[in-house]
Amino acid sequence: MTTEIYYLTLVTFFTTILWVPYILNTIMVRGLMDAVGYPENPKPLSPWAARLKKAHYNAVENLVIFAPLVLAIQLLSLGNSMTAVAVSVYFWARVVHALAYTFAIPWVRTLAFAAGFVCQVLLAYRLFHHLPV
Repeated sequence: MTTEIYYLTLVTFFTTILWVPYILNTIMVRGLMDAVGYPENPKPLSPWAARLKKAHYNAVENLVIFAPLVLAIQLLSLGNSMTAVAVSVYFWARVVHALAYTFAIPWVRTLAFAAGFVCQVLLAYRLFHHLPV
């Protein structure tokens, strides 16, 4: 398994499990029936859980960008030390982003998001730099 695929798997799994804490909060705040149902006036989540839910949505939105870039690099055998560093930094940036969002740490959240974006740009650069025109 390449480093790029390894970190794509980690990012995907991390994104997959982000919902667990906030759904547990939903059950605690609203009760099981309202958590699995469609209440007309649902009780709000705890502030940290509402922020984690937003972080999860953001992670999903960015996975849609990250995954095709990594898969294209894999398909075209363009992985190198730069792409390996980019995917590992991207993973840790997403972890930091989720934690900073959940615990309301504004500058850290923004910097982590920016780091992830730069990693995506580096992956795209690697692809564009080696694609025939």
